[in-house]
Amino acid sequence: MAENNKQLVTVGKPKVGGGIYRAPAGTALPTSATAALAEAYENLGYISEDGLTNERENDEEIRAWGGDVVMRTMTDTFGFTLIEAMNVEALKAVYGNDNVTGTLATGISIVANDIMQANCVFVIDMIFQGGVMKRIVIPNGQVTEVGEVTYADNEIVGYETTLLANVDATGNTHYEYIAQPPTNG
Repeated sequence: MAENNKQLVTVGKPKVGGGIYRAPAGTALPTSATAALAEAYENLGYISEDGLTNERENDEEIRAWGGDVVMRTMTDTFGFTLIEAMNVEALKAVYGNDNVTGTLATGISIVANDIMQANCVFVIDMIFQGGVMKRIVIPNGQVTEVGEVTYADNEIVGYETTLLANVDATGNTHYEYIAQPPTNG
């Protein structure tokens, strides 16, 4: 039987250079914690100090006549607050690709509406204790909720975002990869 090991206890910090990336549905998925991302992935910028949450919740049991459970439904959601309020890619994640145009230099235009956002691929990179790398890959993610946005003198503008991880073609909602940092030598 293995002994407890405090060296395996960790916190999750974002990878330097970006923590959450988004790409169009169908973009090649990374299959390890260290694989390079395809060019289509866009960095969504800084996330608030609250970090990332993941909630997996059993929603409902569907029963047949006689009481047998024939199906269970589950919801897998991720929550984070995007705090780069002038980052075009973060705004596209919040409002939808077709609803955000321009650049900060030329002027950004945003249209808010009730059109359902397209599903995208999301990749979340973080660093654990000792430089261990962790990657979460959500192949079929959709922003389903954006919380209240506050504009105040003493509060950072942030978009509290809920991301629904829908099942992919193989029935999985997300994939997680953890690896030691590469060694030089």
